[in-house]
Amino acid sequence: MPVKQTLYGRIEGFISKLSTKNNFWHRFSSLVFLPYAFRSGISMKRVDDSTFQAVLPFRKINKNWYNAMAGAALLGNSEIAGGMYVFGFCGGDYTVVCKNLEYRFLRPCLGPAVYKIRPVTDIKPLVEKNEEFDATVRMDIYQAITKPGKAELDENGQPVKKEKRIGRATAIFHATPKLHQKARGRLP
Repeated sequence: MPVKQTLYGRIEGFISKLSTKNNFWHRFSSLVFLPYAFRSGISMKRVDDSTFQAVLPFRKINKNWYNAMAGAALLGNSEIAGGMYVFGFCGGDYTVVCKNLEYRFLRPCLGPAVYKIRPVTDIKPLVEKNEEFDATVRMDIYQAITKPGKAELDENGQPVKKEKRIGRATAIFHATPKLHQKARGRLP
């Protein structure tokens, strides 16, 4: 029996697809649905088909008492960065939920954090099957710092940033097609 699409479902699907394609709509939807992520200032960008990077700025809301990046900010935003990576492959037709997140702190972060995400599971063939699946991603988290002393300058006159690894995260995400959830009566 085919599942009838409601007005709410069509609007939600449209916004989901917009948020994966356009940074403005991604920021807008995070303001509405994930206000803490919006306030943290995390920004995502796809470098190429297999490389994805997220940057967490060194803001007051992300700092702790020691003027370093708060561990909770690093941990919580690693879930958001990894989830957006998986959601970027799945698109608005899937619901993506984090099942397991492991974070290993290596050293304090005293500047902006850069999440470099790489998949352990090949996600594209799983999406093509249009079934539920689990996807594992690994994230190396770096601190973007400038070299003290004689800083090398790039073509724009800005200091060249050297990255120092501050942590590593492994996350397992469960992706479910929205049509499966609607057929089970879990979505309107």
